[in-house]
Amino acid sequence: MKSIVIYNSQTGFTKKYAEWISELASCECVEFKSAKKLNLLDYDAIVFGSWCMAGGITKLPWFKKQIPALSSAGKKLIVYAVGASPADSPDVPVAMRKSFSDAEWPLVKVFYCPGGLNYDKMSGTSKLGMKMLLKILSSKKDQTEEDLKQIEMISHSYDISDKKYAEAVAAELK
Repeated sequence: MKSIVIYNSQTGFTKKYAEWISELASCECVEFKSAKKLNLLDYDAIVFGSWCMAGGITKLPWFKKQIPALSSAGKKLIVYAVGASPADSPDVPVAMRKSFSDAEWPLVKVFYCPGGLNYDKMSGTSKLGMKMLLKILSSKKDQTEEDLKQIEMISHSYDISDKKYAEAVAAELK
């Protein structure tokens, strides 16, 4: 099966997963910028990976535009989203499902891969957003246990990525 992993990474976590998946599945791996020039119909399976922001998956609209032609041609479609939340967060399945319409959902196999935060590599806009979220959570009067956990997590850079999540994606390509 000729497969490709296309990734969009801001701070390196999505790229790390792309490289793991590519290595495990012995397939091509390209950055999102280069993917626009490719004929995706040349591949049997297309994996698209990007990072999460505010409950959405960045650059997903580009991939979703490809779904009708690729699924009609019988291509296997996989999306993996990398976020700062732990994999067992109850918000993850809700955000993943919300990212696709009822018509798209059965056409794409969707995975979530926990990544982390790397403030040193984050864009200024993203840093500002995280600072605002931290300020909002910290100033809440009746903070829940979940709020306190989130405040602790986003107060600093961290890495919770794990190759086992890439293994699950790669297994879909075999």
